[in-house]
Amino acid sequence: MKIQEALPHKTALVVGANGVIGRNLIEYLEQLPDWDIIGVSRRGGDSSSSGRTRYVAVDLLNERDTREKLGTLTEVTHIFYAAYQDRPTWAELVPPNLAMLVNVVNAIEPISSDLQHISLMQGYKVYGAHLGPFKTPARETDAYHMPPEFNVDQQQFLEQRQPGSSWTWSALRPSVVCGFALGNPMNLAMVIAIYASISKELGLPLRFPGKPGAYNSLLEMTDAGLLAKATVWAATDERCANQAFNITNGDLFRWNELWPKIAASFDLETAPPLQMSLDVVMADKEELWKTMVKKHGLVNNAYKDVSSWGFGDFVFSWDYDFFADGTKARRFGFHEFMDTEAMFLNIFEDLRQRKVIP
Repeated sequence: MKIQEALPHKTALVVGANGVIGRNLIEYLEQLPDWDIIGVSRRGGDSSSSGRTRYVAVDLLNERDTREKLGTLTEVTHIFYAAYQDRPTWAELVPPNLAMLVNVVNAIEPISSDLQHISLMQGYKVYGAHLGPFKTPARETDAYHMPPEFNVDQQQFLEQRQPGSSWTWSALRPSVVCGFALGNPMNLAMVIAIYASISKELGLPLRFPGKPGAYNSLLEMTDAGLLAKATVWAATDERCANQAFNITNGDLFRWNELWPKIAASFDLETAPPLQMSLDVVMADKEELWKTMVKKHGLVNNAYKDVSSWGFGDFVFSWDYDFFADGTKARRFGFHEFMDTEAMFLNIFEDLRQRKVIP
Protein backbone atom coordinates (compact mmCIF):
# COMPACT_ATOMS: atom_id res chain seq x y z
CA MET A 1 0.00 0.00 0.00
CA LYS A 2 1.42 3.36 -1.06
CA ILE A 3 1.71 5.91 1.72
CA GLN A 4 0.62 9.37 0.60
CA GLU A 5 3.21 12.00 1.33
CA ALA A 6 2.09 15.02 3.35
CA LEU A 7 1.91 18.23 1.36
CA PRO A 8 4.52 20.81 2.34
CA HIS A 9 2.99 23.39 4.65
CA LYS A 10 2.47 26.89 3.28
CA THR A 11 1.57 30.25 4.78
CA ALA A 12 -0.57 32.69 2.80
CA LEU A 13 -0.48 36.42 3.40
CA VAL A 14 -3.79 37.65 1.94
CA VAL A 15 -3.53 41.41 1.45
CA GLY A 16 -6.95 43.02 1.09
CA ALA A 17 -8.59 40.38 3.25
CA ASN A 18 -12.00 42.03 3.64
CA GLY A 19 -12.74 42.68 -0.03
CA VAL A 20 -14.85 40.39 -2.18
CA ILE A 21 -11.71 38.81 -3.67
CA GLY A 22 -9.69 38.49 -0.47
CA ARG A 23 -12.60 37.24 1.61
CA ASN A 24 -13.47 34.47 -0.85
CA LEU A 25 -9.80 33.55 -1.24
CA ILE A 26 -9.50 33.10 2.53
CA GLU A 27 -12.65 30.96 2.62
CA TYR A 28 -11.15 28.71 -0.06
CA LEU A 29 -7.72 28.48 1.60
CA GLU A 30 -9.40 27.51 4.88
CA GLN A 31 -10.73 24.40 3.13
CA LEU A 32 -7.21 23.29 2.21
CA PRO A 33 -5.33 21.39 4.95
CA ASP A 34 -1.81 22.52 4.02
CA TRP A 35 -2.28 26.27 4.43
CA ASP A 36 -1.98 28.71 7.31
CA ILE A 37 -3.57 32.06 6.55
CA ILE A 38 -2.82 35.62 7.64
CA GLY A 39 -5.32 38.26 6.54
CA VAL A 40 -4.19 41.86 6.12
CA SER A 41 -6.40 44.93 5.83
CA ARG A 42 -6.82 48.38 7.32
CA ARG A 43 -9.67 47.18 9.54
CA GLY A 44 -8.14 43.86 10.52
CA GLY A 45 -10.71 41.09 10.90
CA ASP A 46 -12.51 38.73 13.23
CA SER A 47 -10.09 35.93 14.07
CA SER A 48 -12.70 34.28 16.29
CA SER A 49 -14.77 33.36 13.23
CA SER A 50 -12.20 30.78 12.21
CA GLY A 51 -9.23 29.19 13.89
CA ARG A 52 -7.46 28.95 10.54
CA THR A 53 -6.96 32.65 9.85
CA ARG A 54 -5.39 35.38 11.95
CA TYR A 55 -5.78 39.00 10.98
CA VAL A 56 -3.43 41.95 11.09
CA ALA A 57 -4.60 45.57 10.81
CA VAL A 58 -2.10 47.56 8.75
CA ASP A 59 -2.01 50.95 7.06
CA LEU A 60 -0.27 49.81 3.89
CA LEU A 61 0.23 53.40 2.74
CA ASN A 62 2.43 53.92 5.80
CA GLU A 63 5.79 52.31 5.09
CA ARG A 64 6.81 52.27 8.75
CA ASP A 65 3.52 50.75 9.94
CA THR A 66 3.75 48.10 7.22
CA ARG A 67 7.28 47.13 8.25
CA GLU A 68 6.36 47.04 11.94
CA LYS A 69 3.16 45.01 11.52
CA LEU A 70 4.44 42.59 8.86
CA GLY A 71 8.13 42.53 9.76
CA THR A 72 7.84 39.50 12.04
CA LEU A 73 5.96 37.26 9.59
CA THR A 74 8.99 35.18 8.65
CA GLU A 75 6.83 32.16 7.90
CA VAL A 76 5.09 33.67 4.82
CA THR A 77 5.56 31.56 1.69
CA HIS A 78 2.94 33.15 -0.58
CA ILE A 79 1.75 36.74 -0.87
CA PHE A 80 -1.72 37.09 -2.37
CA TYR A 81 -2.11 40.78 -3.15
CA ALA A 82 -5.69 41.98 -3.67
CA ALA A 83 -5.67 45.36 -1.90
CA TYR A 84 -7.09 48.45 -3.57
CA GLN A 85 -7.38 52.15 -2.73
CA ASP A 86 -9.97 54.12 -4.67
CA ARG A 87 -9.26 57.62 -5.96
CA PRO A 88 -11.24 60.12 -8.11
CA THR A 89 -9.09 59.89 -11.27
CA TRP A 90 -7.08 57.24 -13.09
CA ALA A 91 -3.85 59.17 -12.48
CA GLU A 92 -4.51 59.49 -8.75
CA LEU A 93 -4.96 55.71 -8.48
CA VAL A 94 -1.33 55.05 -9.35
CA PRO A 95 0.73 56.35 -6.38
CA PRO A 96 -1.25 54.73 -3.51
CA ASN A 97 -1.87 51.41 -5.24
CA LEU A 98 1.74 51.02 -6.31
CA ALA A 99 3.05 52.16 -2.92
CA MET A 100 0.98 49.58 -1.01
CA LEU A 101 2.35 46.70 -3.07
CA VAL A 102 5.92 47.99 -2.79
CA ASN A 103 5.56 48.39 0.98
CA VAL A 104 4.29 44.82 1.39
CA VAL A 105 7.08 43.30 -0.72
CA ASN A 106 9.72 45.43 1.02
CA ALA A 107 8.44 44.25 4.41
CA ILE A 108 8.18 40.53 3.61
CA GLU A 109 10.92 39.72 1.11
CA PRO A 110 13.94 40.47 3.37
CA ILE A 111 12.63 38.42 6.32
CA SER A 112 10.94 35.46 4.62
CA SER A 113 13.59 33.05 3.39
CA ASP A 114 10.86 30.66 2.21
CA LEU A 115 8.95 33.16 0.08
CA GLN A 116 7.91 31.25 -3.04
CA HIS A 117 5.36 33.35 -4.88
CA ILE A 118 3.69 36.75 -5.15
CA SER A 119 0.21 36.73 -6.67
CA LEU A 120 -1.06 40.02 -8.09
CA MET A 121 -4.75 40.71 -8.67
CA GLN A 122 -5.40 42.84 -11.73
CA GLY A 123 -8.33 43.25 -14.13
CA TYR A 124 -9.31 44.35 -17.61
CA LYS A 125 -7.99 47.86 -16.96
CA VAL A 126 -4.74 46.38 -18.27
CA TYR A 127 -6.50 46.24 -21.64
CA GLY A 128 -8.06 49.71 -21.37
CA ALA A 129 -11.54 48.26 -20.85
CA HIS A 130 -12.42 51.12 -18.48
CA LEU A 131 -11.61 53.76 -21.09
CA GLY A 132 -14.02 52.69 -23.82
CA PRO A 133 -14.42 50.07 -26.55
CA PHE A 134 -11.34 47.84 -26.55
CA LYS A 135 -10.10 44.89 -28.57
CA THR A 136 -12.09 41.75 -27.81
CA PRO A 137 -11.42 39.09 -26.95
CA ALA A 138 -8.58 40.64 -24.95
CA ARG A 139 -5.50 38.44 -24.65
CA GLU A 140 -2.65 38.42 -22.17
CA THR A 141 -0.25 39.28 -24.99
CA ASP A 142 -2.10 42.47 -25.98
CA ALA A 143 -0.08 45.69 -25.93
CA TYR A 144 -0.43 48.04 -22.99
CA HIS A 145 -2.29 51.31 -23.45
CA MET A 146 -1.20 54.87 -22.73
CA PRO A 147 -0.66 55.36 -18.97
CA PRO A 148 -1.62 56.09 -16.26
CA GLU A 149 -2.52 52.53 -15.25
CA PHE A 150 -1.60 51.19 -11.81
CA ASN A 151 -2.23 47.54 -12.77
CA VAL A 152 0.59 47.78 -15.30
CA ASP A 153 2.89 49.64 -12.91
CA GLN A 154 2.37 46.96 -10.27
CA GLN A 155 3.20 44.13 -12.67
CA GLN A 156 6.27 45.94 -13.98
CA PHE A 157 7.46 46.40 -10.38
CA LEU A 158 7.29 42.63 -9.83
CA GLU A 159 8.90 41.89 -13.20
CA GLN A 160 11.83 44.17 -12.37
CA ARG A 161 12.15 42.87 -8.79
CA GLN A 162 11.91 39.13 -9.53
CA PRO A 163 15.12 38.30 -11.47
CA GLY A 164 17.61 36.66 -9.12
CA SER A 165 14.93 36.03 -6.48
CA SER A 166 13.77 32.69 -5.13
CA TRP A 167 10.14 33.67 -5.67
CA THR A 168 8.03 33.93 -8.82
CA TRP A 169 4.93 35.99 -9.57
CA SER A 170 1.60 35.57 -11.31
CA ALA A 171 -1.03 38.12 -12.36
CA LEU A 172 -4.72 37.23 -12.37
CA ARG A 173 -7.03 39.23 -14.64
CA PRO A 174 -10.69 38.59 -13.82
CA SER A 175 -13.68 40.35 -15.30
CA VAL A 176 -16.18 41.89 -12.87
CA VAL A 177 -15.85 39.78 -9.72
CA CYS A 178 -19.07 38.71 -8.00
CA GLY A 179 -19.34 37.22 -4.53
CA PHE A 180 -20.27 38.03 -0.95
CA ALA A 181 -18.61 40.97 0.82
CA LEU A 182 -19.86 44.01 2.68
CA GLY A 183 -18.46 47.53 2.44
CA ASN A 184 -16.82 46.78 -0.88
CA PRO A 185 -16.76 49.58 -3.47
CA MET A 186 -16.84 47.17 -6.42
CA ASN A 187 -19.52 44.56 -5.83
CA LEU A 188 -21.96 44.30 -8.73
CA ALA A 189 -24.01 41.44 -7.29
CA MET A 190 -24.73 43.52 -4.19
CA VAL A 191 -25.67 46.51 -6.35
CA ILE A 192 -28.24 44.44 -8.22
CA ALA A 193 -29.55 42.76 -5.06
CA ILE A 194 -30.15 46.02 -3.18
CA TYR A 195 -31.55 47.77 -6.27
CA ALA A 196 -33.98 44.88 -6.86
CA SER A 197 -34.97 44.69 -3.18
CA ILE A 198 -35.74 48.41 -3.04
CA SER A 199 -37.62 48.23 -6.34
CA LYS A 200 -39.76 45.45 -4.89
CA GLU A 201 -40.36 47.38 -1.67
CA LEU A 202 -41.60 50.34 -3.73
CA GLY A 203 -43.81 48.13 -5.93
CA LEU A 204 -41.79 48.90 -9.04
CA PRO A 205 -40.67 46.65 -11.89
CA LEU A 206 -36.97 46.05 -12.28
CA ARG A 207 -35.68 48.41 -14.96
CA PHE A 208 -32.20 48.13 -16.41
CA PRO A 209 -30.69 51.51 -15.49
CA GLY A 210 -27.69 51.60 -17.82
CA LYS A 211 -26.96 53.05 -21.23
CA PRO A 212 -29.28 51.73 -23.96
CA GLY A 213 -26.44 50.05 -25.81
CA ALA A 214 -25.21 48.35 -22.63
CA TYR A 215 -28.39 46.26 -22.48
CA ASN A 216 -27.34 44.50 -25.69
CA SER A 217 -23.56 44.29 -25.27
CA LEU A 218 -21.71 41.00 -24.85
CA LEU A 219 -20.18 40.56 -21.39
CA GLU A 220 -18.69 38.05 -19.01
CA MET A 221 -18.22 37.83 -15.24
CA THR A 222 -15.91 36.08 -12.79
CA ASP A 223 -17.23 34.21 -9.77
CA ALA A 224 -15.21 35.01 -6.63
CA GLY A 225 -15.03 31.34 -5.64
CA LEU A 226 -13.75 30.32 -9.06
CA LEU A 227 -11.22 33.16 -8.94
CA ALA A 228 -9.97 31.93 -5.56
CA LYS A 229 -9.30 28.48 -6.99
CA ALA A 230 -7.51 29.96 -9.99
CA THR A 231 -5.41 32.22 -7.79
CA VAL A 232 -4.13 29.34 -5.65
CA TRP A 233 -3.58 27.20 -8.76
CA ALA A 234 -1.46 29.87 -10.45
CA ALA A 235 0.51 30.44 -7.24
CA THR A 236 1.37 26.77 -6.74
CA ASP A 237 1.77 25.34 -10.26
CA GLU A 238 5.33 25.91 -11.44
CA ARG A 239 4.11 26.15 -15.04
CA CYS A 240 2.45 29.45 -14.12
CA ALA A 241 5.64 31.15 -12.91
CA ASN A 242 5.90 34.77 -14.08
CA GLN A 243 2.72 34.57 -16.18
CA ALA A 244 -0.52 36.55 -16.46
CA PHE A 245 -3.91 34.84 -16.87
CA ASN A 246 -7.41 36.01 -17.77
CA ILE A 247 -9.80 34.27 -15.38
CA THR A 248 -13.48 34.18 -16.37
CA ASN A 249 -16.57 32.08 -15.76
CA GLY A 250 -16.23 30.68 -19.27
CA ASP A 251 -19.55 31.87 -20.70
CA LEU A 252 -20.83 35.08 -22.26
CA PHE A 253 -24.16 36.85 -21.76
CA ARG A 254 -26.17 39.95 -22.62
CA TRP A 255 -28.17 41.84 -20.02
CA ASN A 256 -31.20 41.76 -22.32
CA GLU A 257 -31.41 38.00 -21.73
CA LEU A 258 -30.15 37.78 -18.13
CA TRP A 259 -31.99 40.79 -16.66
CA PRO A 260 -35.51 39.26 -16.86
CA LYS A 261 -34.19 36.11 -15.15
CA ILE A 262 -32.68 38.21 -12.36
CA ALA A 263 -35.99 40.04 -11.99
CA ALA A 264 -37.86 36.72 -11.78
CA SER A 265 -35.59 35.58 -8.96
CA PHE A 266 -36.93 38.54 -6.94
CA ASP A 267 -40.53 37.88 -8.10
CA LEU A 268 -40.40 41.10 -10.09
CA GLU A 269 -41.64 42.08 -13.52
CA THR A 270 -39.40 44.02 -15.87
CA ALA A 271 -40.12 47.25 -17.71
CA PRO A 272 -38.25 48.82 -20.63
CA PRO A 273 -34.74 50.00 -19.73
CA LEU A 274 -34.48 53.59 -18.52
CA GLN A 275 -31.07 55.20 -18.29
CA MET A 276 -30.52 56.74 -14.86
CA SER A 277 -27.63 57.19 -12.47
CA LEU A 278 -28.07 54.85 -9.51
CA ASP A 279 -25.66 57.07 -7.60
CA VAL A 280 -28.22 59.87 -7.96
CA VAL A 281 -31.60 58.12 -7.73
CA MET A 282 -30.58 55.87 -4.82
CA ALA A 283 -28.93 58.65 -2.80
CA ASP A 284 -32.12 59.35 -0.81
CA LYS A 285 -33.00 55.72 -0.04
CA GLU A 286 -31.10 55.33 3.26
CA GLU A 287 -34.18 55.89 5.44
CA LEU A 288 -36.17 53.44 3.30
CA TRP A 289 -33.37 50.90 3.76
CA LYS A 290 -33.48 51.33 7.55
CA THR A 291 -37.24 50.73 7.43
CA MET A 292 -36.72 47.59 5.35
CA VAL A 293 -34.12 46.26 7.81
CA LYS A 294 -36.65 46.51 10.66
CA LYS A 295 -39.63 45.33 8.63
CA HIS A 296 -37.93 42.21 7.27
CA GLY A 297 -35.70 41.41 10.25
CA LEU A 298 -32.48 41.92 8.31
CA VAL A 299 -28.99 42.20 9.72
CA ASN A 300 -28.46 45.86 10.56
CA ASN A 301 -25.94 46.66 7.85
CA ALA A 302 -25.36 50.34 7.15
CA TYR A 303 -26.69 51.55 3.80
CA LYS A 304 -23.19 52.64 2.73
CA ASP A 305 -21.94 49.09 3.31
CA VAL A 306 -24.50 47.41 1.06
CA SER A 307 -24.59 49.95 -1.78
CA SER A 308 -21.93 50.51 -4.44
CA TRP A 309 -24.01 52.65 -6.75
CA GLY A 310 -21.11 54.38 -8.49
CA PHE A 311 -19.65 51.04 -9.48
CA GLY A 312 -23.04 49.89 -10.76
CA ASP A 313 -23.25 53.00 -12.93
CA PHE A 314 -19.76 52.25 -14.24
CA VAL A 315 -20.57 48.65 -15.25
CA PHE A 316 -23.97 49.50 -16.67
CA SER A 317 -22.39 52.17 -18.88
CA TRP A 318 -20.47 49.65 -20.98
CA ASP A 319 -22.27 49.97 -24.28
CA TYR A 320 -19.51 47.94 -25.92
CA ASP A 321 -18.46 44.28 -25.78
CA PHE A 322 -16.52 43.42 -22.64
CA PHE A 323 -14.77 40.06 -22.64
CA ALA A 324 -11.38 38.40 -22.80
CA ASP A 325 -9.89 35.17 -24.06
CA GLY A 326 -9.68 32.69 -21.18
CA THR A 327 -8.00 29.85 -23.05
CA LYS A 328 -4.47 30.47 -21.77
CA ALA A 329 -5.45 29.34 -18.26
CA ARG A 330 -7.00 26.20 -19.73
CA ARG A 331 -3.89 25.48 -21.78
CA PHE A 332 -1.84 25.75 -18.60
CA GLY A 333 -4.14 23.36 -16.71
CA PHE A 334 -6.99 25.28 -15.05
CA HIS A 335 -10.35 23.93 -16.19
CA GLU A 336 -12.90 25.26 -13.67
CA PHE A 337 -15.96 27.12 -14.99
CA MET A 338 -19.14 28.71 -13.70
CA ASP A 339 -22.56 29.37 -15.25
CA THR A 340 -23.04 33.12 -14.81
CA GLU A 341 -26.82 32.97 -14.38
CA ALA A 342 -26.41 30.33 -11.67
CA MET A 343 -23.69 32.46 -10.06
CA PHE A 344 -25.99 35.46 -9.67
CA LEU A 345 -28.92 33.39 -8.41
CA ASN A 346 -26.68 31.59 -5.90
CA ILE A 347 -25.32 34.89 -4.59
CA PHE A 348 -28.82 36.34 -4.19
CA GLU A 349 -29.94 33.24 -2.28
CA ASP A 350 -26.84 33.46 -0.10
CA LEU A 351 -27.67 37.10 0.69
CA ARG A 352 -31.18 36.04 1.69
CA GLN A 353 -29.83 33.27 3.92
CA ARG A 354 -27.48 35.76 5.58
CA LYS A 355 -30.46 38.13 6.07
CA VAL A 356 -28.74 40.86 4.07
CA ILE A 357 -31.76 41.22 1.77
CA PRO A 358 -35.42 40.15 2.25
